[in-house]
Amino acid sequence: MDTQAEQALQLWLPALSAVEPDHPLRAVLARADRLGDGPSGYLAGLGEYFAGVDRRLPAAAITRDFLAGDAANTHWLCADPAWVQPDMTGARLLACGRLQLQMDEAQALAAALQPLFEEAGMRLLVSTPDRWHVQLPRDLALPDFAAPEQALGENLAQHLPGGAEGRRWRILLNDIQVLLHQHPLNAERRERGLAPVNSLWLWGGGPLPKSVRSDLRGVVSDDLLLSALAAAADRVHLDRTADTVAAARAGWLIDLQDLPAHEVAQHWWPRLQPLLARWPVRLHASSGERWLHKPWHRWRFWRGAGR
Repeated sequence: MDTQAEQALQLWLPALSAVEPDHPLRAVLARADRLGDGPSGYLAGLGEYFAGVDRRLPAAAITRDFLAGDAANTHWLCADPAWVQPDMTGARLLACGRLQLQMDEAQALAAALQPLFEEAGMRLLVSTPDRWHVQLPRDLALPDFAAPEQALGENLAQHLPGGAEGRRWRILLNDIQVLLHQHPLNAERRERGLAPVNSLWLWGGGPLPKSVRSDLRGVVSDDLLLSALAAAADRVHLDRTADTVAAARAGWLIDLQDLPAHEVAQHWWPRLQPLLARWPVRLHASSGERWLHKPWHRWRFWRGAGR
């Protein structure tokens, strides 16, 4: 992060294409100074704030250590509950996490899968209803797993681990899907109008990194991985609330990239406006576009909205 960025409040926003022309953000962007584009996407966007973060990030070990404090000295893999929908060309990943699972439901589903993992010398753990982790043997070689953001909405066949080293994982995933498809809890979920949990998404494997570095002073976010990275970098991390957003200042990151643009306008914009009048703010859309807005820029009335 450059010196100019360190002196600004960081605001991570939804993709620019999701921001309507009449969104209040558009007027701010029209008056701000356009910067060069930064990284786009979720994992690449995290790399804007934490050194060395990319799609090979060992997200499993980092989030497991944040949640349970036991990730050191072994290797981990994310195994997040997922919804896969068959179609004419195969199957598509429609959701990963955020499936409205309760802890008892998650544990019931995981219990049915545990023998599969134990037979392979692994251990499946439910860290939260939406975040499951697999404890791996240290000497187990891992193929290149795709992150959820790479696969959502796409044909699964394009994102499964390939080659000979990926074969055991493809077989394991198929066995997981068979057991989950047959689980009575999924029939109950359909009756309640909920999506089935009929697969796991495996990704983010590896050991806990020795260190995580960031120039941020603190983070306001509801995102687990972002909060876990902040904790690993010994930075303050706060849940996203009206009070924590209002109290943010230069050097802090406010994470809104996971929200619909209309929710940013309706719920969070009244909290953001005073910050834009008080601090230099670097705005980073999740699609990569970046701007720097300084308090005096609000007087740039000659710049038309929608620029």
